[in-house]
Amino acid sequence: MSTDSASPPSILLVEDDQMDIMNVQRELRKHNITVPLYVARNGREALALLRGEGDKEQIPKPSVVMLDINMPRMNGLELLEALRSDSEFVGLNVFIMTTSDLESDRLKARDLAVSGYIIKPLSFDKFGEGGSTVDGFSLFLDLLQLKEQASK
Repeated sequence: MSTDSASPPSILLVEDDQMDIMNVQRELRKHNITVPLYVARNGREALALLRGEGDKEQIPKPSVVMLDINMPRMNGLELLEALRSDSEFVGLNVFIMTTSDLESDRLKARDLAVSGYIIKPLSFDKFGEGGSTVDGFSLFLDLLQLKEQASK
């Protein structure tokens, strides 16, 4: 759960659906989370951003990675495997975001030391109904706010 203390708080969102990207942006604004949000459309693009490969400029190591499971080219679980096998990124806080509630996906994510599992769509309107969406996203926000406070 460590991140580079020299890096300012930021989020890497790995998501191929524009509506889901906009939904995340809206939820962050709604809760006054103003840290930089970097967006990659698939796992390969995310790795290129993290490593500064190809034509991608390297981004600062993010505080949190929000990762969709179902994407083209390299899916979320494949990216999570790559991150966990890379000594530079093994400790990243990664939250899986998915419409899938498949037990196999949850088990694989847990085995790869995921920080949280969020069922899309992200929404705080369901608070109190006991859904994992709120719990997972609240955990994500709490973690990010702690990171913001620590950097001040």
